Order: sequence, then structure tokens, then C-alpha cells
Amino acid sequence: MSNLVVVGFHNATDAFEMRAALAKLQTQYLIEMDDAVVVTRDDKGKVQLHQAVNLTATGAIGGAFWGMLIGMLFFNPLLGAAVGAGSGALSGKLSDLGIDDKFMKELGETLKDNSSALFVLVRKSTPDKVLEGLKDFAGKGHVIQTSLTKDNEEALKKFMEGK
Repeated sequence: MSNLVVVGFHNATDAFEMRAALAKLQTQYLIEMDDAVVVTRDDKGKVQLHQAVNLTATGAIGGAFWGMLIGMLFFNPLLGAAVGAGSGALSGKLSDLGIDDKFMKELGETLKDNSSALFVLVRKSTPDKVLEGLKDFAGKGHVIQTSLTKDNEEALKKFMEGK
């Protein structure tokens, strides 16, 4: 089962940098994430989701490939690629993997202007090594919400608040 961790920051930069640091830790097999999304709220109060993977673009590329392949069977690869790209983009746009977008937008509405939050869905991790890898972020943020055990949540709060 995956755990949700939401960490808030006073600016957008820290959330993007922490997501990049977590991605690096994932390449070292210290954490396995299902999803990592940065939610920002600008000075006008507009909330924006910054997904790690653009599902629309991924769907369009995959659809174009399969459409071209099928189109070759019917002697019209360009038409097949165009139809495949369109249907792939549509399916990518409609699919919602990981953390629910509506939930992230609702929580994003509670953020202060010019701030951000990092939403991470963690499948597996080595907590002590992950915190060591994130030591540059100690004291820079605050825990907004988690599905961790009480003890693990307290340890994360102390770390993020620099206590």
C-alpha cells in the first residue's frame, strides 16, 4: 500500500527542488514513488498542478506510433498516425494516475499566495536514508497531511520544521 505525504513550502522553488531530489533518490532505489506533483498558488490565488509526467503528450506519442503501425496495414500511415495521436492524447488527458487532481486542487486552494506544496505517493522507502538525502530541505517546509503512522509522521514533521 502506498502512503501519501503532502509538504508545504513558502515558495514554489523548494517544492520543485525537493521533487527533483526525490527523483534522484529513486534512481538510487532508496524510494519508490507512484506519483509526485507540485501544486503552486500564484500571487493572484490561481492554483496550478505541475505533474511529473505529461499524460497527454505521452498518450499522443504512443497513439501516433500505434496509429501509424495500423495505418501501414491499410496503406495510409499518415492518417493512421494522426488518428492515433488524437485518440492517444485524448486518452492521456482523461486518465488520472496516482493522486486525485480534484483533491490536490482543493488542498491547493488553502495555500497562501506565492506558496506551494509537494504531493508524493510513496510505495516503498528507506526512511532514514531518504531523510539523509533530503537534509538540504530540513527547516524549509511543513507537513500538511500524510497517511503515515503517527510515529513516522512526527519524525517527518520534526525534520521538515528543522527541530
